[in-house]
Amino acid sequence: MKDILAELEARRARARLGGGEARIEAQHARGKLTARERIDVFLDPGSFEEFGMFVEHRASDFGMAANKVAGDGVVTGWGMVNGRPVFVFAKDFTVFGGSLSEAHAEKIVKIQDMALKAGAPIIGLYDAGGARIQEGVAALGGYAEVFQRNVLASGVIPQISVIMGPCAGGDVYSPAMTDFIFMVRDTSYMFVTGPDVVKTVTNETVTAEELGGATVHTTRSAIADGAYDNDVEALTEMRRLIDFLPLSNRAEIPEIESADPHDREDASLDRLIPDSANKPYDMRDLILKVVDASDFFEIGAAFAKNILTGFGRIEGRTVGFVANQPMVLAGVLDSDASRKAARFVRFCDCFEIPLVTFVDVPGFLPGTAQEYGGLIKHGAKLLFAFAEATVPKVTVITRKAYGGAYDVMSSKHIRGDLNYAWPTAEIAVMGAKGAVEIIYRKETGDPEKIAARTREYEERFMSPFVAAERGYIDEVIRPHSTRRRIANGLRLLRDKQLENPWKKHDNIPL
Repeated sequence: MKDILAELEARRARARLGGGEARIEAQHARGKLTARERIDVFLDPGSFEEFGMFVEHRASDFGMAANKVAGDGVVTGWGMVNGRPVFVFAKDFTVFGGSLSEAHAEKIVKIQDMALKAGAPIIGLYDAGGARIQEGVAALGGYAEVFQRNVLASGVIPQISVIMGPCAGGDVYSPAMTDFIFMVRDTSYMFVTGPDVVKTVTNETVTAEELGGATVHTTRSAIADGAYDNDVEALTEMRRLIDFLPLSNRAEIPEIESADPHDREDASLDRLIPDSANKPYDMRDLILKVVDASDFFEIGAAFAKNILTGFGRIEGRTVGFVANQPMVLAGVLDSDASRKAARFVRFCDCFEIPLVTFVDVPGFLPGTAQEYGGLIKHGAKLLFAFAEATVPKVTVITRKAYGGAYDVMSSKHIRGDLNYAWPTAEIAVMGAKGAVEIIYRKETGDPEKIAARTREYEERFMSPFVAAERGYIDEVIRPHSTRRRIANGLRLLRDKQLENPWKKHDNIPL
């Protein structure tokens, strides 16, 4: 028995070395951790239970029969994040460049299936060169098996992808179907075809960073939801994100003990809205002053900055926040902001996370670029997402709520549960000046008459009380009481029951 145990430990030691000391040193020289080091940082100490440590590929062509490494380029298993179970796989770049083989794919598929059965999140750590060319169609089949499970798991368990090195070719499609993607600056990139192929096909000369680096995917393509400076920061932030998320669509949303009183009032909110309607303010300040202990995990911070999305807590329970940001484009809704917010709203609805919406929106962004770019359909995505959502929805209009954008931003008409307005709220079809110039077109040559008509319009329509009189607003509240009102509302709605008509699935305007 002693010899058998010694053999086991020797095999484990060889497997843990992956591609060997030289390749591990090369990985470190690039500023990257190894697959196993990443798992150690990510999971609670001593909690990792590995599966498939001794799996090897079954290929024999191109000399592969004599070139086998235990684990076959991916480390898989499960462990704990702050005492809650998660499944994880980490591509090992030191073994065949982390490339995917049939056996490699089978290891990932195995924990995908286990995560679905157990009802626990799955996190993929990517650092790989795509499909293993020596295996041909067997590797492609392996990819498809992984993709199929990404789809089946969508809306059932949270799926998170962290790109920590190259991620190219078929490897990019699995992350693309997960709920969140995060990257590491300067060491990670994603693209379907690399710079060499691009040069050959289109004659464009571009670097890997320019083609698919973290800056590109967090600011332009919106493929990634955030980026971090190094592996440790990325993994630490993923632990923080998981703390906000339920384990599955059957699990309760997380609740932690909070020392922040639910009825805490903040007098500074009474001064948040500037005297001038055209002067911006930072909506992030409102979110930070409303959530427990100013703890807000923002999603997509570098993309479509005219809208804010992210997770916070109220009375220790996770809440999803969507808010127009007046600091950028006056908080207007455009195609990018609509897509960003719609996806976030749908994620929250999948996992029964209540939604709080802060509204200061002057409308949809006009112009040929937006119209040609499909603003109508992109704007409809956000409308569809809010209207479809059955989770508790609390909305607070802080200033402008104009036109169709008023409807879209979780209004009472699309099943908002509690809709509040600050006294500074302006709810109308459009701004007073534009409205008067249309209604009183013949008087536009008389500045005094136009000024008088503008004041008349403002008094009649540009206040929350007209909407409140019709019941579209449940209450006009004092800004400093916003946290208390939201907390009380979410407590009231904790056991909300609402079901949409039966359907196989909806047909959101993609």
